[in-house]
Amino acid sequence: MRLELRESPPIWLAGLAPVLAVAAALVLCAGLIVWTGESVLEAYALLVKGAVGSRFALAETLTRATPLILTGLAAAVAFRAKLWNIGGEGQLYMGALAATWLGTGALDLPAFLLIPLLLVAGALAGGSVLIVPALIKNKLRVDEVVTTLLLNFIILLFVNYLLEGPLKDPMSLGWPQAAPIVDEGILPKILAKSRLHLGFVIAIVAAIAIWLVMRFTVWGYEIKAVGLNARGSAFAGINVNGTIIRTALISGGLAGMAGVGEVIGLKGYLTLDLSPGFGYTGIAVAMLAQLHPIGVVVSAFFLAGIYVGADSMGRAVNIPTYLADVLVASSVLAVLVSVMLVRFRIRRG
Repeated sequence: MRLELRESPPIWLAGLAPVLAVAAALVLCAGLIVWTGESVLEAYALLVKGAVGSRFALAETLTRATPLILTGLAAAVAFRAKLWNIGGEGQLYMGALAATWLGTGALDLPAFLLIPLLLVAGALAGGSVLIVPALIKNKLRVDEVVTTLLLNFIILLFVNYLLEGPLKDPMSLGWPQAAPIVDEGILPKILAKSRLHLGFVIAIVAAIAIWLVMRFTVWGYEIKAVGLNARGSAFAGINVNGTIIRTALISGGLAGMAGVGEVIGLKGYLTLDLSPGFGYTGIAVAMLAQLHPIGVVVSAFFLAGIYVGADSMGRAVNIPTYLADVLVASSVLAVLVSVMLVRFRIRRG
């Protein structure tokens, strides 16, 4: 058997393949549910009900999807340029740290000025973190997978030090957390009696903006061109190093904004458990969306629904919530296989 490149994959096949891949992942994971002795249909029904079955459930899913949209966009933009950014988690915490530094009383500004300032500061902090691995990649050809991944641990340890020392809130009764964000820096809620905040709208706007940039601007064209063929792009006159740096700023900035949103929209203060791995899950979001900015929104909602629904399902029946991780991993792997089968056909010979 061999793989043969399709000259022009059918549009219907490209659209249907991810749907079938996710369905295949659900079928595969059904075996694990049967293993626990529970009903597959009941388990999946409880999962869907826990994710979108009520106003509260839908609000929780959208709240969980908000940082995933931004970290998914961060990964999608970077991967388009073949900049393998695995440091979304660290960039998220740097954005949260910048918002904490400026939003706990350092600036006396009204909300309409302070909130945009915190978002910009968080984006710049996240982007600056990714600049270093990008420069090292350009100048020394050091693999950015290693540098961005290891930076996550350095940043988390640095945040831990600050929360146990200089930034520790004296009113926290010994808990390692920073002082709360001032009221003028808190994002308003967009749904009464829920945790859903304005950060969700900001994430949607960011996804549309990234799609417009990638689809209709010279910057977007250069990012995609460098990702497809860096040498050919340089020969054509594109500044490859400049494009990588620009991509790093955008990618890290989006992850940094995710951290800002969690601090000023959800928790109100910085803690070490601010993120349960949004930076890493964002990679799965981007891969599931095939690096398409609008697809990232759908993918983030799907994965958020799995995690929120799995929590509800685990409380109702005897199924571990770890099923959500297995389902997410299976979905990503299935989608990657489906992408390969869209681009190539299997031939005997």
